[in-house]
Amino acid sequence: MKKVMLKTTLSLAVAMASSQLFASGFALNEQSVSGMGTGFAGRSSSADDASTVAGNPAGMSRLKRDQITAGVAAIDAKTDIKKTSGGAPGGTSDGDMVPFTAVPMMFAVKKVDDKLAFGLGVYAPFGLITDYESGFGGRYYGKKSEVKVVTFQPTVSYAFNDYVSVGFGPTFNRISGNLTSATPVAATFGRNDGKVDIKGDDTAWGYKLGILVTPTDKTNIGITYTSKVKYKLDGHTDISGIGFGPFNGGRFDASLDITTPESVDFSITQKLDDQWTVYAGSTWTRWSRLKEITVNNEGVPAQLGGSAGPIGTISEPQNWHDTWASAIGASFQVNKQWVLRTGFTVDQSPTNNTDRSVRIPTGDRKIVSFGAGFNATEDLTIDAALSYLWEEKVDVNRTGKGTPYNAEYKNSAWGYALGATYKF
Repeated sequence: MKKVMLKTTLSLAVAMASSQLFASGFALNEQSVSGMGTGFAGRSSSADDASTVAGNPAGMSRLKRDQITAGVAAIDAKTDIKKTSGGAPGGTSDGDMVPFTAVPMMFAVKKVDDKLAFGLGVYAPFGLITDYESGFGGRYYGKKSEVKVVTFQPTVSYAFNDYVSVGFGPTFNRISGNLTSATPVAATFGRNDGKVDIKGDDTAWGYKLGILVTPTDKTNIGITYTSKVKYKLDGHTDISGIGFGPFNGGRFDASLDITTPESVDFSITQKLDDQWTVYAGSTWTRWSRLKEITVNNEGVPAQLGGSAGPIGTISEPQNWHDTWASAIGASFQVNKQWVLRTGFTVDQSPTNNTDRSVRIPTGDRKIVSFGAGFNATEDLTIDAALSYLWEEKVDVNRTGKGTPYNAEYKNSAWGYALGATYKF
């Protein structure tokens, strides 16, 4: 069969970039409730519980006991869309595009002896869900997007001595995506908008490794490397309501190649006294891998494949750039039962002003975080965290799908997390 590219299917990969969760691009930070309380400032240098499997696997050998950590993070996001022009006929701009979303996590660590430990993590390193109202003015450029990545990570850690530990774990990753968008083709025939519904999934592997150095009994220095993961999503594209001559829709095999980027996290944890601990860290992410998106659909009728038509052959540029996220944090040990945490994070957006779309309406962001840990018993610890995120205003200017769409976006969000660690 002849392969042609359906323009709106490009949005499947682009949709992965519109996450409103607390990391740049479509990455997620929410793999540790205790870490969220300090803005993840000590992600690689603080082995507070079993969530170190994701933060820095080298930290497992520093834990004193076998343990299981589980939790859930949730987000309540808000978007103000202003200064709109163009767009679909009768378009609206409610901005309530991110439903209340939960991200679960679970980790376990088994100590063999004082040097060797094994661990297992199940968590979400990337993902999003956005869902604009049905009459959204930019619906030709994106309506609903849902992308989920679930990682299964068996891990091993070894302490060479009291000063240096290392950790490594292969990651087995499952990605699935679903996108819907409107198409203006049917308007030519006096009908309502047509609909494009895209689904795809794949499984691929990567790895995570880390090193943890303790030069003094009050200082931890950690580095964690997370590898890139290359996916080829296979699925289908459903088209309905097009009304192009005898063609009104159908299902077509679709494929998309995409790579989630590698990252390096570096952080320091410094204990000042019996009560105060401070944290600082930075994360570099290689988002520049996402230069453009090309999606192939097999068997699309020839009359829909011309580059001059509303649906045609196209490769859409993204031109993302590498990003840095930096954070500082502190914790205060009130007494044996309670510890209080806080943190502040500055996080760059990988998008640019030229190629930003309704599916990537994000800018540089700042995040303030608060948290607490409660030792209910010697074996059970409860952790909670609260974060507030706000972004700079950004402009979205899109053309090429029947009518231009221009708008100003301003995003903010509240994040909540609750978890527990049980020690054996």
